Amino acid sequence: MENTLSDSNSSPKAPETTNASSRRDFLKKSSTVAATAAAITAATPSLGLARSANVAGTNTVKIGLVGCGGRGTGAAVQAMNTKSGNVQLVAMADVFGDRSDLARKQFQTEHPDKVLAKDSDVHIGLDGYKKVIESDADLVILATPPGFRPLHFAAAIEAGKHVFMEKPVGVDAPGIRKVLKYGQIASEKNLLVQVGLQRRHERAYREIVEQLKGGLIGDLLYSRVYWNSRGVWERPRKEGQSELDYQMRNWYYFNWLCGDHIVEQHIHNVDVINWLMDGHPQKAAGMGGRLVRTGIDNGEIYDHHAVEYTYANGHKMFSQCRHMPGCFNLVSEHVVGTKGSADISAGRIFSPDGKEIFKSGEGPGQRGGHQQEHHDLFADLAQGILPNEAEYGAHSTMTAILGRLATYTGKELLWDDAINSNVSLAGDLVDMLDLNGEAPIKPDENGRYKINKPGNNEGVIDWKPKTKPRKKRKKNINK
Repeated sequence: MENTLSDSNSSPKAPETTNASSRRDFLKKSSTVAATAAAITAATPSLGLARSANVAGTNTVKIGLVGCGGRGTGAAVQAMNTKSGNVQLVAMADVFGDRSDLARKQFQTEHPDKVLAKDSDVHIGLDGYKKVIESDADLVILATPPGFRPLHFAAAIEAGKHVFMEKPVGVDAPGIRKVLKYGQIASEKNLLVQVGLQRRHERAYREIVEQLKGGLIGDLLYSRVYWNSRGVWERPRKEGQSELDYQMRNWYYFNWLCGDHIVEQHIHNVDVINWLMDGHPQKAAGMGGRLVRTGIDNGEIYDHHAVEYTYANGHKMFSQCRHMPGCFNLVSEHVVGTKGSADISAGRIFSPDGKEIFKSGEGPGQRGGHQQEHHDLFADLAQGILPNEAEYGAHSTMTAILGRLATYTGKELLWDDAINSNVSLAGDLVDMLDLNGEAPIKPDENGRYKINKPGNNEGVIDWKPKTKPRKKRKKNINK
């Protein structure tokens, strides 16, 4: 993972492919969408395809990159790998010049003929995203730490840009509501929005989810999801470094930037179950804390979370994520039904007696979701299909946030209470322009940050338990 103003999307990567056959079912279901998009485009040529693959009558899509860290760089390379038209990188932005320099070197090595961004098209600083959005890019890739995602997404949609944005799409309820609002505006403007939840684009996942939704193992009773790993990088504080610069360089450890690892990483796993349930859970309760991540360089996030989510139909999702060296690692999703069970991540479905009855993921083109999502994106643009993934991206992000709120408070929380909370971790960040400015949170005199203790809601959620009024006791007149 990279130390930069860039999303670290650290999912295990499978071999990538350009196989387009994984799109057949999707394209069949999208014929109505394509016809609608074509009709809208014909009526309003300033929208839709006028900003997509057929820009100015060519087969070229110009892209701009906001966030040049590991995930942003990877996403831009994968965009330029696509075979659907000619993708050209015309603008870049990052808070840190060293990161943009590394990204440019990689782009020049892998796609020298597709990098049109000159020195004047590379923008350094917290306001660099504005310059990318003001460029002639048709589509912008948003890959900064998720705390900035709602601000950048809103600006891109207001400017009429198609968007690929990395997960998660925010870190708090106000940010999620903003993403939902601008997701609707994107639809009104006929703009494509794709979210980096790549499992939904991976053929092996699509095949097994189709089988499970089709009833192969009956009613789905409960699921288990995991993201257990050793943890991520740390960057020591440098002499003379501003507090804001330090937090930006170590963004994974600060909730206003990352949302905690249950949001930044574990979102992939909970998203699979939301996909399977065709919606989000209604409530959550859990526990978490810090057992091994207790150092002065570990910011404010927990090192473990365990959450029980409940969906409207009664389905239970048992969620577990942990950052602890020396322990067993597991990143996977599982479900149990009335007629069997499935290891979703492995693409395997079993009968009640343990016999394998379905398997996906072995043939060519069935894995490699990171690349496939970009093949899908540019193939969609080429055909006039403009999907909008903002809503489910926002709901899955909020599902992970709900889990964090449950572990931080130690309370059982309802979805409606969580998503309507007005507790903001850092505001909308629109006025944050200088790394020498104030950081949203500050360490104490010992250099340590406040760690939330379960049982305390302050600064976490504006929630009060719903209590029924006490009934007055009738007087006993016989006494």
